Amino acid sequence: MEKAEWDAIEWDDEGIIPDRVESADLNRWLFNKDTVDKVLEHLMTHGIKVAGGDRLGKTIIFAKNSDHAKFIVERFDANYPHHKGQFARLIDYSVTYAQSLIDDFSEAEKAPHIAVSVDMLDTGIDVPEVVNLVFFKIVRSRTKFWQMVGRGTRTCQDLFGPGQDKEEFIVFDFCQNLEFFNENPQVTDGPAARPIGERLFVSRVDLINSLVEDGSKSSLLVDVKSRLHQEVLGMNLENFIVRQARRSVERFQNAEAWDTLDLDARLALVEEVAGLPTAFEDGGLAAKQFDLLILNAQLLLLRGDAAFANLQRRIISFAFALERLSNVPTVAKELELLLAIQTDEYWQDITVEILEDVRRRLRNLAELIQPKERKNVITDFEDSIGASTTIDLPEVGSGVDKVRFKTKTRKFIEAHSDNIALQKIRRGEQLTPADLEELGRMLISEGIADKEGLERLQNEGGLGMFLRSLTGLDRAAAKAVFSDFAAANQLSANQTEFIELIINSLCENGVVDPKTFYESPFTDLDDMGIMGVFSKAQSAEIIRLVRETNQTAAA
Repeated sequence: MEKAEWDAIEWDDEGIIPDRVESADLNRWLFNKDTVDKVLEHLMTHGIKVAGGDRLGKTIIFAKNSDHAKFIVERFDANYPHHKGQFARLIDYSVTYAQSLIDDFSEAEKAPHIAVSVDMLDTGIDVPEVVNLVFFKIVRSRTKFWQMVGRGTRTCQDLFGPGQDKEEFIVFDFCQNLEFFNENPQVTDGPAARPIGERLFVSRVDLINSLVEDGSKSSLLVDVKSRLHQEVLGMNLENFIVRQARRSVERFQNAEAWDTLDLDARLALVEEVAGLPTAFEDGGLAAKQFDLLILNAQLLLLRGDAAFANLQRRIISFAFALERLSNVPTVAKELELLLAIQTDEYWQDITVEILEDVRRRLRNLAELIQPKERKNVITDFEDSIGASTTIDLPEVGSGVDKVRFKTKTRKFIEAHSDNIALQKIRRGEQLTPADLEELGRMLISEGIADKEGLERLQNEGGLGMFLRSLTGLDRAAAKAVFSDFAAANQLSANQTEFIELIINSLCENGVVDPKTFYESPFTDLDDMGIMGVFSKAQSAEIIRLVRETNQTAAA
């Protein structure tokens, strides 16, 4: 029966029926309905639910390629037509509005609730509500695999209702990645490819530098700066990814910052700003790929690199491929240019400005060139995903396992609010070794911690520091830390606000690392942080007071 079905499949235009298909081709161009349906059924049945158990929690499915991801979404819509077009969505670089979908996915109650992704959500995405991860592709980079697993380790309070925090997440691994890494513990990671948007940004920064070094006075330099400035202006400072580089983004959203880009500025653009989500519309993937081709050619031309000849041949091939589509009106308008590119004369006095003209005129035609690809084949043979096996992941213990420990410890603190040692922690009074020994004994006796767990805490600052981070510091005690300092100095409005920020941090977090005085929100008052608000002597005194307050939680 299945042999007849196999022979009936439309494998290719020549009608050739293969005797076998390699495993690497599965989910690359050969897609089996029953396989995908069973994976989705397993997810929808065994995945962690929210909304009182009525809805699957936020889920990321890591697919092999865009075609595979599209097929997964199609099978979901076929199996759950009442959720069609909303619940599960494709999110990858082939989708022009991908960032909008990511923003929607980041909202707890908003669809999509399943993000089927290729590379775009593997790293750098921080959605605390994610509780299910589905590996539907093989990963051979240990670092990348654990970064992908890290999408589920973000803490999330009240996810399942008031006081019911996220304490775990599930990894559904259908491609034996865990088995591979367990059997190959010394596997090394290859270099990870950067997204094309990030590569374009970096290439344009390099082009600016090369143009300046070349002494260029053309409008191209101004245009490239303006183009990057517009991209940075499209970065939403409230976006959770952009927020991490807020200071640099704000810096380059100011037009004056682009007047002179020294080494420090270029490093900030390349290392901190490049690749951040932006609302700037830059066309589809084909147009971006053509942009990157021209940008690389411009850079090699400015540097006098012999490798320019290789890119020249690619541009000529591109023009030849478009010429064959001269029956398309938009292509016909550029036919003269396409024919000229294919002549030797055109390249004799080529300049970066001429290449820029080529890029602008032809980039939107790139998507008309259809690459010759193997036809996708869809089968519907019965498959079996086998029995599921539960595996704990100690590598992510610092994530949700710590959340569970913190939750239990908070309840312990509430139950023993009259304990003298806990009151000393809350009031910022100096702890003794006997205090910490007694608290450790109580945590062990009530089954909240074990000796190994307490030893790990000791390596992370100690039990007292950990408990202080949960209790916070009493506001009266936090204010008292700076009472003498405030009395001895006539504080300005900015200085008073800076001290208030420290007090708020102590009340909320229990301890404050003085390093944060050079980060937001402290740098919101002055770019130099504490040194821009206080004198050197005053800054040293504040840091001393904070460190002494922190140390009261350590015996």
